[in-house]
Amino acid sequence: MTQWIQPKEFVSALITELESLPSRATAPMRTVRRRYSKELRSEEAPYVFEVAQIILDSGKHRWIAYELIHDHPDAFHTLDRLKLEALGQGISSWSSVDSFARTLSGPAWRDGLISISTIQEWAKSEDRWWRRAALVSTVGLNVRSRGGKGDVKQTLAICRMLVRDHDDMIVKALSWALRELVVHDSRVVEEFIRCHRNELAKLVIREVMNKIKTGFKNP
Repeated sequence: MTQWIQPKEFVSALITELESLPSRATAPMRTVRRRYSKELRSEEAPYVFEVAQIILDSGKHRWIAYELIHDHPDAFHTLDRLKLEALGQGISSWSSVDSFARTLSGPAWRDGLISISTIQEWAKSEDRWWRRAALVSTVGLNVRSRGGKGDVKQTLAICRMLVRDHDDMIVKALSWALRELVVHDSRVVEEFIRCHRNELAKLVIREVMNKIKTGFKNP
């Protein structure tokens, strides 16, 4: 990529190509994104953040912006609470929250770029989407295919904060968070379910216990 190209030009070319695809399925869009990530490798982190912010401001393809940051090591490793919360402004659906938490905040927490205190603040938010982001961020600690090594203590600390939250988006995220932890320590997850059985939504109990017993949330 030529060094003189402005971020707006870069984003315009990226979005034009994305929107010219015959299919808006994730796989072909990600193929395009990966090619643009390669072009960003020679750029400095501030350039990448500017590109990402322009994409976010466009109201389209939010997950692409997050993946561009994740796949640029210098940009990713400058993430902190302030940057993450700025990048998370406007998350307002399960897909936008999950792409933010799985792609950025979860891996940033796993790699020590933010602490559990940040996640705890999100878990206490009045905004359901930030509470969901707190739970989905634990996935980054535990999914082996994404570098998670399993963190029982921190995962359960966040789950414990939201056991009484029966908002549908929170219930589903809580089930997900606990199910990802099952592969690391099923015994402690089962004990967590037992201790909080009277507070947890029935869906959480059913899906997590199914995972423990059969390996699937819905056998």
